[in-house]
Amino acid sequence: MLRLLPAVLAIFVTVVVSCGPHTDNSRVRLSVPIENTTVGPGDVFTMQVVGEKDLPTDYQVAADGTVDLPYIHRQHVEGLEPQEIVALVRKSLIEQKVLTDPSVVIQVREYNSKHVTVLGQVQKPGSLPFAQGLTLIQAISMVGGFNAISKRDQVNLTRKTKSGAETVVLSVDAIIEGRSPDVPLQAGDQIYVNERVF
Repeated sequence: MLRLLPAVLAIFVTVVVSCGPHTDNSRVRLSVPIENTTVGPGDVFTMQVVGEKDLPTDYQVAADGTVDLPYIHRQHVEGLEPQEIVALVRKSLIEQKVLTDPSVVIQVREYNSKHVTVLGQVQKPGSLPFAQGLTLIQAISMVGGFNAISKRDQVNLTRKTKSGAETVVLSVDAIIEGRSPDVPLQAGDQIYVNERVF
C-alpha cells in the first residue's frame, strides 16, 4: 500500500494541475484602440496626381513637418489626415493654375512618427513603428519574442486614453493557445513583459 502512495499522489497532482483554472483575458477591460491616421515627421506616403505620370510617387515628411511636392513646393502637413493633404494639394494646384480640376490620391505607407514600445523580458526591447492592424502578438514577435525568463501570462499593456492612462495585465499564453483573441494595439501603447519568479 505504501508503495502505491507516490504513484497515487503523482496522478492526483497531475489531475489538479490539468483541471486548474486557465488564465484568459476575458475579464480584462481595455479601451478600444483610437485610430489616428494623422501624419508626422518621418512618415512616408505615396501621392498620385491622375494624368501626371512623370511625377515621383513617394514622399517623406521632414523633421519640421513639411514635405516638398511637385509644382506647389514645400507644404506643412504634420497633423493632417491623408484626405486633408489631398484637399491641400488640390487647392494649391488650382490656386497656382497648374491644373484646373486635379484628382489626387494619397496613401500613407509608413507611420514612422507613431510607435509602440515593447520592454521587459523580450529578446530585443525597444520601439517599433506603428502600423494600422498591429496586434500584441505581432509586436512581441517583431522584437524577437520572449526570452527565457519571461512571464508570458503577465504582460502589462499601458494605453493612453482621453481620461489619462490605463494599464491591464494580459496573458499572451491564452492568445497563443486560442483561449483569448489577439489584442489590437494603438499608437503610443507600451508593453512590458514581466520576469518569471523561480
